Parts: sequence; structure tokens; C-alpha cells
Amino acid sequence: MSQRVSVASLQVSPELYNFVEKEALPGTGVASDQFWEGFAQIIKDLTPRNRELLQIREDTQTKIDDWHKANPGTIDLETYKSFLKELGYLLPEGESFDVDTANVDPEIAEIAGPQLVVPVMNARYALNAANARWGSLYDALYGTDAMGSTPQAGGYDEARGAEVIAYARKKLDEALPLDEGSWADVTEFAIMGGSLALTLENGDMAGLQDSRVCWLCW
Repeated sequence: MSQRVSVASLQVSPELYNFVEKEALPGTGVASDQFWEGFAQIIKDLTPRNRELLQIREDTQTKIDDWHKANPGTIDLETYKSFLKELGYLLPEGESFDVDTANVDPEIAEIAGPQLVVPVMNARYALNAANARWGSLYDALYGTDAMGSTPQAGGYDEARGAEVIAYARKKLDEALPLDEGSWADVTEFAIMGGSLALTLENGDMAGLQDSRVCWLCW
């Protein structure tokens, strides 16, 4: 067994123990003993229930797998839905209800920001999540008729993608002109000294003609 730290009734990895002791707890007003004893009690109380839930998930998946094996080929949707309802996987729709942000942390209720529940090592997933949160000019142009046409069915169209990029950068030149060069020449973005700094294809640096509109720098 790898090295562990004995605390309360737990055997904790040194990395987790050091993080809690040196980074998570300081400044919270929660004592080390109080945290670890409470954490140990939570694990003791909830571990049996967690095992029950995992077993339910395993049993449910097995029944679904067995159903598909017994019903190969084209699936009748209503028959499949009836099976899932009998299994308890699908529940009847409940009554209408309202949801508000009372007693919710400001980071969720009031402060706009990315909610990225994605692996950060996958750039495409992270980009899609950011676009879903903030919206994407490229995505909006590609998928709508804003340029006067709609995308063809099928996969990604490189020609339309190039058209989107050219159109968007031309619009940026009109709405947010640079003090040097064009948005079409921009290769890198950075915030330097509270201002937007753009690297052009020729290596020169550029910024906005009117830095007051740099909402990225706020």
C-alpha cells in the first residue's frame, strides 16, 4: 500500500491531507480535528447507501442490456418507453414548479462566468462549453442565415467555415477597429497592462483604436 496519513478513522493520501491542511482549511474557521472527524462520519454514514445506489445502477444497466439482447434490430419507441417505465428508469412527469436563485451562491446566481464541466485537456470540449455559456460569433454565423444563406446538411463545411471567419473579421474591423492592421491579420490575443494586445501575422503588436470598449479587460 502506498503511504497514507492516519487521521480520525481514515487513511488519507498525503496529497489530499496536505491540500486540506494547508490550502482548504486555513481562513475558514474550521479546525483540523473538526473537519476530519466530520468527514470520517460522513463516509461512515453514506458508504452503505452509496454501495446500494451503485448496485441499483448495475442491476438497472444489466436489465437494459438484457432487453436489447432480447430485442435486436429496429426498436419500437413506445414499447421501449413502456419497458423503461416499468423498470423505473423513466418516471411520470411531475407537476409544474418554479425555481429561483434564493440561497444560491452568487457565483451561480448572479455572476456570469464559464461553467465548464468538461476535461480541460480536451480543447474542443472546453471551447464548446465556453461557447454555450457566452455565445460564439463564429458559431452563430455558421449555423444561421445571418450571412444570407444556411449551412448545408452533413458535417463541417470548410468553405463555409472560411467564409464565416472572413465575414466575422470584416465586421470586427467595422465595429472594433484596430490601431494597426486588420482583425484578419490577428494570430494571438493577450491582456497586457489592462489592455487588449493582439499579435499580427507580421509580428507587430496592435490594440483597439478605442481601448474603452475592451470588455475583456474589465
